[in-house]
Formats: sequence, C-alpha cells, structure tokens
Amino acid sequence: MEHAPHAQKILQQIAAELQVRPAQVQTAIELLDGGATVPFIARYRKEATGGLDDVQLRELESRLAYLRELETRRDAILKSIDEQGKLTPELRAAVLAAPTKQELEDLYLPYKPKRRTKGMIAREAGLEPLADKLFADPTLDPKLEAAAFINAEAGFADALVVLDGVRDILSERWAEDAALVGLLREWLWGEGLLRSKLLDGKDANHPDTAKFRDYFDYDEPIGRVPSHRALAVFRGRTLDLLDVKLVVDEEVVPGQPTIAEGRIAVHLGWSHAKRPGDDLIRKTIAWTWKVKLSLSLERDLFTRLREAAEATAIKVFGENLRDLLLAAPAGKRVVMGLDPGIRTGVKVAVVSDTGRVLDTSTVYPHEPRRDWEGSLHTLAKLCAAHGVNLIAIGNGTASRETDRLAGDLIKRLQQLAPERAIEKVVVSEAGASVYSASEFASKELPDLDVSLRGAVSIARRLQDPLAELVKIDPKSIGVGQYQHDVNQGELARTLDAVVEDCVNSVGVDLNTASAPLLSRVSGLSASVAASVVRWRDAHGAFRNRRQLLDVAGLGPKTFEQAAGFLRIRDGDNPLDITGVHPETYPVVEKMLKAVNRPIGELMGRSDVLKSLKPEAFADEKFGAITVRDILAELDKPGRDPRPDFKVARFNDGVEDIKDLTEGMVLEGTVSNVAQFGAFVDLGVHQDGLVHVSQLSNKFVSDAREVVRTGDIVKVRVLEVDVARKRISLTMKLDAPAQKGGGAERGADNRFRPAGRGEQPQRGGQGGRGAPAPASQNAMAAAFAKLKSGR
Repeated sequence: MEHAPHAQKILQQIAAELQVRPAQVQTAIELLDGGATVPFIARYRKEATGGLDDVQLRELESRLAYLRELETRRDAILKSIDEQGKLTPELRAAVLAAPTKQELEDLYLPYKPKRRTKGMIAREAGLEPLADKLFADPTLDPKLEAAAFINAEAGFADALVVLDGVRDILSERWAEDAALVGLLREWLWGEGLLRSKLLDGKDANHPDTAKFRDYFDYDEPIGRVPSHRALAVFRGRTLDLLDVKLVVDEEVVPGQPTIAEGRIAVHLGWSHAKRPGDDLIRKTIAWTWKVKLSLSLERDLFTRLREAAEATAIKVFGENLRDLLLAAPAGKRVVMGLDPGIRTGVKVAVVSDTGRVLDTSTVYPHEPRRDWEGSLHTLAKLCAAHGVNLIAIGNGTASRETDRLAGDLIKRLQQLAPERAIEKVVVSEAGASVYSASEFASKELPDLDVSLRGAVSIARRLQDPLAELVKIDPKSIGVGQYQHDVNQGELARTLDAVVEDCVNSVGVDLNTASAPLLSRVSGLSASVAASVVRWRDAHGAFRNRRQLLDVAGLGPKTFEQAAGFLRIRDGDNPLDITGVHPETYPVVEKMLKAVNRPIGELMGRSDVLKSLKPEAFADEKFGAITVRDILAELDKPGRDPRPDFKVARFNDGVEDIKDLTEGMVLEGTVSNVAQFGAFVDLGVHQDGLVHVSQLSNKFVSDAREVVRTGDIVKVRVLEVDVARKRISLTMKLDAPAQKGGGAERGADNRFRPAGRGEQPQRGGQGGRGAPAPASQNAMAAAFAKLKSGR
C-alpha cells in the first residue's frame, strides 16, 4: 500500500481522468486491494462505487498500477539525488510535479549513476570553468582562453584538445537538460517522419522480403502512423530487412544549422553574431544534436510509437476475442465435427447435446484415396445413429472440399428423410491443435488420439464457443494483429481480463462446466476450480449454491466473489439459476411477502415485477440500484446475453481464390477486425478485406462501429489479386463497381489478408512510397487526404 499522500494524489488523479467522484475511486481501490475482482465489483457493488462499470474499473485498475509504480520510482529518484547532495528545492518540486515516467527519467538523467564519460573526464581536468566562461561570453577567443587550461597529464595536451573537452562538457549538459529534451521530443513527434527503406544487399523479390514491399520506400509523420503500419515497419527492422530512421523533412545546407540545431540555439538563448566564440558554440550545438540527442530521441520516439501501436493492437485483439467468446452458441444440439485433411483424411467426432463424445471416425474423401462415396456412407451412418442435426467444419486445409462433402451428405440425408433439417457451418479451427496436444485435453479425452481431439473441439466450439475456447490460451485463438510483436505480458493480462469479463457476463453452469471454465469465474483460482470438479465427481451435482462452502479451499470470501456468477439448473432454490447473488436472497424474500406469491410465480412475470417499486425494498445494505438489478434478473431468469445462432451460406462452386470474380456477391463470416477494416472468411482459404471506407455509405472511423468478429455479412468482390493472395471487398452492395478496389486503396494502399494459420499483416503507403495505382479515383484520393489530415 502506498503512503497516504501518494494514495490521495493517485485517487484525485484517477477521479479526474475517469471524470468520476473521488469517493467512487476510493471505494473501488479499497475493493480491489481487498481482493475483489472487477466483474464482482461491477455487478454486485454498484452502490458502493456509484455504478462504475467494468470498462471504467479496468481502466482504473490499469492506471492505479501505473501511478503506484510512478510514485515508487519518484521516491527512489528523490532518495538517489538527495544522497548525492544535489537535491535543491527547485529540483524536488520538479520531480514531484513530473506527470509521467518519461518526464521523471528526463529530470533524473543528469544525476543517474553512469560510466565515466568524456565530459566527466574534462570536468575532472578542471575544464568546466572554461566551458562556462566561453558560453557566457562569446566575444572571448576560445584558443587564447584554452591555453591557460592545457594539462598534458590529464590528457589535454594542447588548446584544440582542451576545446574538445569544452565541447564534451557543454554538449552533455545540454543533452541532459530536461526542458530542452522535452521540447525537442514533442517537436519531433509532431514534425518528424518515420522513414523506412530496403536494407542494402537484400533481395527485394525474396518471399520473406517481398512481404514488406510497401515499406521499401516509405515515410509518414511519426505521430500519425497507424498501429498496423508501425508494427509492420518495426517487424521489418527486427528481421534486418528494413532500414528505419526518424528524419525531419528539410533540405540540409552545408555550413548552415538544421532546424533541430536552430531549436537548441533558441532554447539556449544564443544566436550566431560572428563573435570569436560563436563558431565553437555552433559546432557544439551541432555535436549535441548529432551525437547526443538525435539517436536518443529517435529511440525514445520509436519506443513511444511502438508502445502506442502495441496498445492499439492489444485493444483490437481484446475486442475481437470478446466478440468471438460472446458469439452465438448453437446450444443443445447433436453436432458432428469435421477436422479437414487431405492425405491424413478428415477426422470425425460426434458429440451429444451436452458435449459428450458419442463416436469418432476418419474418412478419406480427398486425394490420394478419393473415397467420396465411402466417406458419405460412413458419415450418413453416424448421423442416423446419433441424430446429428448440425455439422461443424474446420476452416483449415481442404475446408471447402470438406464443406462440399457435407453438402452432399445433407442432400442425401434429406432425400431419405425430408422432414429432417441438418445445417452445416464452417468454424474457425484456430487453437484446436493447441488444445488437442494440451495436458487438459489428454485428461478430458484420454482415450482419443490427438488428431481426433481437434474434431471434438471443432464440434464443441459450435455448441458453446465460450465454454470451449476458454480451454485454449487466448493468444492461440487467432484474432490478433501482430500478436507476436507486442508486449507479451500486457497482452496476456488484457486477454485474461477479457476472458474473465466474458465468462462472468454470461454465467457458468456449476454442474457441467469444465475446470478451465470454472477457473475464469470471479474469485476461483485454477486449484479451487479443480476442487469444485472433484467435489462434483465425488458427491454428484450441486443442489444449491451454499454447497460450494463444502468444497475444500473455498471459503466465505471466495464464495462471495463467485456465487453470483455460478448457475444451478433444477436445483433446490430457483434463484440459483439467476444472477441474483445469494447475499441478496433476503431482498427477494421481502418481495415474495409483499406479493404473497411463491418464487415460481414471481420469476418471469413482468406484469407482477413491474408493480414492485425498487425503493420499497431498498435498505442501508442494498440500495435501489441493486434492487433494480434483482428485478431485471427475475424478469428474465437464466437469460443468456449472447445473440441467437445463425449460419453463413457459402456460394456453391466458390472454393478457391481463383473462383472469385469482380462483382460477385458472397456471404461470409467476419474473422478479424482492425480499425482500418474487417477481414471476411469466404471459404476460399484466404480472407478478404473490407476496408473501413467500404463498410458503409457513411463515414466510419473504426471498423468496429459497423461489424464485429463472428458477424455474418454480405459482400461484393471489388478486386482479386491471385498472385499476391489479396481479395478486396465492399459491403456497399448498391454502390457502382470500382475497378482496382476504389477508396480502400486510397487510404491504405497496401494490404495482405491473412492466410490460414497466420496473423493479418498490413502495409501502407502513408507517406511517399510508390505511386498509387492509376485506377484510384477521386473518391480514393479524397479519402486518403481525409485520413492523413492534410
């Protein structure tokens, strides 16, 4: 816990940032420090926090961690400077006022212990008075003044070497001037260009290098580089393919100061007046910029750009993951999962409406066996034996061919039983192989071969995406952008928070949930979740929530955090199927007495519930906000907040990118969303891109305003580049066709939709790269101008 002054300061700052009352922040901090989870606080402590929602609480939690680290660092810096005997009142005030870690480190730089520098050596030789004198009075002749400071023993044998020492002292001093560094940093962020070129000696046509073709001659204002382009450039640099620099757009004239040098001079209050000492000062300023500041500021701003780009990429990943986890569940239906393969065959698993494995098989409809009829016969027998009414097809290799097999199967079954409806769905198999080889899968499906476990996972993720996908590391689910290039710790924290929020917003069936799913419930650790499953295996289904207290390691505090998110169907207490927390059951008892009805005649009865006034049942412990939530839960008990299940229909005869033609209208599933557009799975092994400019007839700044991962959409093909595996799409079906992809190329001239098993990679000509295609029209140019802010 931080010191009281720090605590108050942090509290006030977070309240100002979130635009809420300090009392709300204080209560939230106390609850978080006490071990409460964000879902619990957001759902069951609205009274205490004044209704802070999960988004506000996540931001509060993040800022709290940052500001506490900032204060800890501030204390350490003050202590270090004080121990050196250099802590003046002015410096203390500046350190205490620094709002960010960067500004704090700028102030600390002159006092930070470091290896001996040339400036230190010059000061030790007694040259600092000369440096001060020459800068203060440029009318002095540097060579004449330097003669008195010659010290051969210290390594300063002549006047020229002495003046080099003066340069080193002054340049180090200026380079450690926090105000100057801050001014230059912000100027460069606003005016500098991120420039990349292909490194000399690299083969531009090599497949690994060609991916970065859009950045062989590229520049863009660094402060406006979108996340995806920044990460692409940095990846190219990391792979030693791109030469990346921060530059200023100016024409450098030999002998004349650059813009940066001019800004340093202005800050120092110096200008060249042709005095004897002015050339020395000018050269020292140039040295300060070229040797001391340009590279360090480039490093600082590259870090700033990378961190901002990573934050955006992580945010996008989290949002896409949320959409995928909260996708519509098919529910209690018998599902056949097909994990497509060519030589190794199509793996088949049939699971019951509760996810239990009923049967497995492997069929070989494709090369080299091409046993199409035999495969249909085997699948038909499985469908008839187990009452299959939904087929889930993985979207990997041979997906479209296997989808056609499933289509033939459905036609054959409907000929035999016309009244029987069977649907087929192509689902993402991202992470299925990770699950198959996991320790949990070996425990859950010990009798199944690893290859067949993938088919089980594909079937189950259609029944309940949330319940199945929580068994897989979120980073393996495949809805991220440049996920391997971002801060892995921050990515993991963000994705874990998303999974936790999703699981708790839906609720978990206590008697059917797996240990991985239970471990995501508020308050339940992996070990406690395993204890819950062991208790269930030993004693049978839980009859009421109170029985949780019989589980080893699950005490009152954990019960408080978890109970409201756990559901028991057909248990002793009908309230256990709802999101009503057991601590508020007495409030419901008051309601029952007021209406003189049993609980069964209150739940789901909107007419009766609307007659109850929340204020009449509020007390000091549970206020009107909590009572309103209780009434909402009773109105729709056990309601699943996820949308209804729908199926995308792929076009027959469209199985490969070569089958696509411009103008073709298709239905597909949104597989990934970034700010600049949405990727759509058309069933051709290559996702197409709907640029943000092609999502709607009105201006859209972020693709998520229009579409979410998992949405089923209709698109028209604008352009197909088979060689580069690029598909340009539009959702503006009523708009006239635009050869070359129209506006999407104007704003983001290059893109490469992701193939199976890889993450989307984008490029972009935000600045001065290769010219845009001639097919770009006026609309494209206007949009590019609008996006660039020019």
